[in-house]
Amino acid sequence: MHLDMTLLQILAVLLLPGAWGQSGGSSSTLGVVVEAKNVTLPAGSKATLPCHSPRMVWTQDRLKDRQRVVHWDLVRSSPEYSVERVLDMSPGARQRVYNGFNKGRISVPDSAFNDGNFSLIINNVVSTDKGVYTCNLHHHYCQIHQSIQIQLNVTKSVRKEKRYWDGEKTVFVVLLGKSVVLPCVNRRPLWREGLQEDQQQVAHWDFQPPGVRPDKADRLVDLYASGERRDYGPRFGQNKMNVAEDAFTLGDFSLSISDLKPVDKGLYSCHLHHHYCGLHERRIFRLTVGPPLPPAPTTAPRVFQNDAPEPRTDEVEGPRVVNVILPEHRGYFMQHLGYFLATLLLLAFIVVAVIVLTRRRKKRGLEYDLRRSDRGNVMSGGEMSLDCTEMRACNQEPLNSDYKNNLLKERDMAKDCNRDFDGKLWK
Repeated sequence: MHLDMTLLQILAVLLLPGAWGQSGGSSSTLGVVVEAKNVTLPAGSKATLPCHSPRMVWTQDRLKDRQRVVHWDLVRSSPEYSVERVLDMSPGARQRVYNGFNKGRISVPDSAFNDGNFSLIINNVVSTDKGVYTCNLHHHYCQIHQSIQIQLNVTKSVRKEKRYWDGEKTVFVVLLGKSVVLPCVNRRPLWREGLQEDQQQVAHWDFQPPGVRPDKADRLVDLYASGERRDYGPRFGQNKMNVAEDAFTLGDFSLSISDLKPVDKGLYSCHLHHHYCGLHERRIFRLTVGPPLPPAPTTAPRVFQNDAPEPRTDEVEGPRVVNVILPEHRGYFMQHLGYFLATLLLLAFIVVAVIVLTRRRKKRGLEYDLRRSDRGNVMSGGEMSLDCTEMRACNQEPLNSDYKNNLLKERDMAKDCNRDFDGKLWK
């Protein structure tokens, strides 16, 4: 049983690295999908499938390659905190030492960008060399930045000279006056093969018709940063498809397709490979071709009978009415508000006048009724007093009258009573 487990472990060690290498190779070949779009356009139109990447722009300096730079910095914490640039170096220029005291004493191998050894060599160590050194590698073209920190301590005792790891960085304890090499090694081709950058930049477009597997897709065009270009199939030869000649200068690898047809339907993929920087990107576009647009309506020319021109009539055009709409402003609003308030005041005045007139008429009617009732009382009281007077007057007459008969006597008495009654009324 123990032998079987040992054999399985040996097989796993032998086979798994191969499987990881195959999976890593396939992923790097296809690239990472960074964009996917569905595009639908009518037949007969022009399509532009965008594919931009600033990291694919070719900007190498032919005279002095300053794309790759290495520089060493020193950080001192005592007696005061300070940061000092020790030296820097690029493939197209000599190394530059910033402090005159360090010239000839501190350096980096001249073959650094050929073998990837960027170690800092310090001869005749002095006490002022104490501090934290940082090795910085910058690749401006690939936008890659790496750094390593090493602490240097200076001692006067041989017994204290040593090298150890403090959990964050390597620490060197060096004897005063000796030489030391602070290691900084990076042997990736990214830092060593700068002269082949243009040969490792590739951009290509693939076309996958409906129903075709991805590994059977058709290659449309290959573009190289060196200027080489390879077109596949008749589509580029007939100027139906095109990619700009200055694609690597602008970082624009967009594909333009003119006069779309139903056969152009399918899956288009833009592959950007920068083997030097380790860049592998893929952009996918699913193109659908719809029906063509209807033609624009055109007005038919007017045809006269017998090609005779229409007779001219001297007609006088009537006046034209132009409606001008002025924008409303605050004065316009205040004007309408004044009209509204004036109307309310007029209505209130009319209502008040009607109420006052109605009350006056009612008051006059009451006074007239009171007068009539008073007059009736006076008349009734006069008649009563008249009756009494008449009775008294009639009773006070002597029995021995000079009238010849009773009829004459009664007529004279009636006249006297009427005369007295009229006098009372007029009073």
